[in-house]
Amino acid sequence: MPLPMPSQNAMTGISFKLASVCVFLAMATLLKASEGVPSGQLVFFRSFFAIVPILVYLIYRRELIVGFQTKHPLGHLWRGVVGTGGMMTGFFAVTQLPLPETIAIQYATPLLIVVLSAVFYHEQVRLYRWSAVLVGLVGVIIIMWPRLTVFSGGMENMSGATLGAIVALISCFFAATAMVLVRRLVETERSATIVLYFSITSSIFGLCTLPFGWVMPTPEQFAMLIGAGIFGGIAQILLTESYRHADMSVVAPFEYASLILSIAVGYFLFRDIPTVEMLIGGVIVVGSGLFIIFREHRLGLERRKASEVSPPT
Repeated sequence: MPLPMPSQNAMTGISFKLASVCVFLAMATLLKASEGVPSGQLVFFRSFFAIVPILVYLIYRRELIVGFQTKHPLGHLWRGVVGTGGMMTGFFAVTQLPLPETIAIQYATPLLIVVLSAVFYHEQVRLYRWSAVLVGLVGVIIIMWPRLTVFSGGMENMSGATLGAIVALISCFFAATAMVLVRRLVETERSATIVLYFSITSSIFGLCTLPFGWVMPTPEQFAMLIGAGIFGGIAQILLTESYRHADMSVVAPFEYASLILSIAVGYFLFRDIPTVEMLIGGVIVVGSGLFIIFREHRLGLERRKASEVSPPT
């Protein structure tokens, strides 16, 4: 049976969402600052040390035992495989691109979720949302365009930034697929259980990259990697709490606050100056994402209203 829906409190949910955005950005900043550490090693530290705050959270809620209970271990495994792929490619992109550019490209994820939901789960997607997806993907291409020198200079002349932009887009496909899998899991699984098993699975997969060239972190890198993992776990808890208090359509638009914050962080910490293409494309992608959220909200209200007026069967 689906789990009961929590009580709604929009302002509390929004506050948790904004807090999660800030902490996730702090996590990404620490990972980017850990220059020279391979992506697989970043995944391990991010996932393994995220387990600490998650366990504390479960103990606080007195859900430690039930947090490990699951009806779909294979579902968690597949979500872990796909999610780890998204994390690894996303972290590689962070190390190759300016922080705000990486985040702007990753806004393609909700657009791809619409596509995957229509293709694999046969969800009805009407003209308005298809149009928003296409416009949003045009925005992503605008962001990436200065990096796509591979089409003019050949594969041998591909820069790290070009590869980073391509990999960032690949990470969106992984992330969108993972979210589609999570949609199935949340029907029977607790949010904390999903987060816990994902952290465990991705820690194992990250550790499996050890033979492919880990490096010995400096004390500063070691501290940043541990901090990134703890921040990642805290951010995931905050995100989970935001959905506990408010509908996803209410809190989701506040995800785009990360673009403004990442521009500030990128400029002051890494001296990254956003390009005109990134700003234009970012605005287009954000606008498309907000439109899709608005349409989802409207359709949800219509379905709710229809169910209220329908006679009982």
